Amino acid sequence: MTEPLSASAQRVQDALQARGLALQVRELPQSTRTAAEAAQAVGCQVGQIAKSLVFRASESGRAILVITSGANRASEQAIAEAIGEAVSMADPGFVRSHTGFAIGGVPPIGHIEAVLTLIDEDLLAYPVIWAAAGTPRAVFPVDPSELPALTGGRILRVREGVPPDGGI
Repeated sequence: MTEPLSASAQRVQDALQARGLALQVRELPQSTRTAAEAAQAVGCQVGQIAKSLVFRASESGRAILVITSGANRASEQAIAEAIGEAVSMADPGFVRSHTGFAIGGVPPIGHIEAVLTLIDEDLLAYPVIWAAAGTPRAVFPVDPSELPALTGGRILRVREGVPPDGGI
């Protein structure tokens, strides 16, 4: 018999089921807070971890979710060019108030409000990636080609050191 999911992980599971997806959230005994920890916990490459980073748009104040490969560092310049305004990393309070989740467990879906989502094209190199599922110990596997439909997000280059591909 499996243990019930924590409230935050269950919220992600419910969001997946509401979209008709048979994806399964897994809560693990070890931390998945960082990409390296998550990769070790699930036995995959660091690049297969979908890091959910939240940025704050400087002018509008809106939340921008960037789902990037665990092997990459997101370029604030590329994100800014894609959305048409400067961005900065969001602080923990901003992240929680716009997504409903704490840093280290922000999933690609199930947020308390709609957030503009950008998806790192490098994730498409993998047949399966692992995304956070609401807590620093919860993840779920997903085919990266499903992310745009799942999140309403746009795929683009967000990796630091690579020129962006234009605006939204």
